Amino acid sequence: MRTAAILPVKRFAAAKSRLGETVAEQLRARLAQAMVADVLSALAQVSTLEATIVITREPSLPALAAAHGAVTIEDTAEQGQSAAVALGVRHAIAEGYERVLCVPGDCPALDPRELEALLRTADASVVIVSDRHGTGTNGLLLAPPDAIEPSFGPDSCERHRALASQAGASCRVEPVASLLLDVDTGADLAALRERLAGAPLPAERTRAVLGSAEELPAVAIDRAG
Repeated sequence: MRTAAILPVKRFAAAKSRLGETVAEQLRARLAQAMVADVLSALAQVSTLEATIVITREPSLPALAAAHGAVTIEDTAEQGQSAAVALGVRHAIAEGYERVLCVPGDCPALDPRELEALLRTADASVVIVSDRHGTGTNGLLLAPPDAIEPSFGPDSCERHRALASQAGASCRVEPVASLLLDVDTGADLAALRERLAGAPLPAERTRAVLGSAEELPAVAIDRAG
């Protein structure tokens, strides 16, 4: 089954604003870029993926995407993650892909082997990978690509399940350990530091930014996250 990954990415200058009190402003863009680069690197290692489609208006991304064998579609409207993914879905359908895997650009611990296993064993039209809280969606596998309309944001896991039910599509929630942790808040970043310190995960670029002790001080946990 021809499968493409869809990766929506905000402009780096506007990314990770909720990390404001945790990470200095000038480092947020570096961290966002490092995480996207690590995700692109992981996706490039998944043999079941025929293509990666990056949806963005970030001017530095086309070159980075191309270096990892990905194509870039300009997100001229910039109407959020769901709209960006929908744009990627339309492109995938036009290119003849039968299945898409939607992933965020802030899961730098992504393990290609886990994605490979997910893609090889998926047996539902809609497969939802929840975040570590069990409420958000950090991965959405759709076969066909327009099985449901993507609807990311708070409580999107249950919303995607409801959309699948309304569409009469088979659906299941599948845990993928390396997709559980996305980085939006100080608490998320603290959890990422702990995960990267405790496991032999790649995430080389993200590690390099987090390891800049003089530039990026210890993370204060954001209790609101």
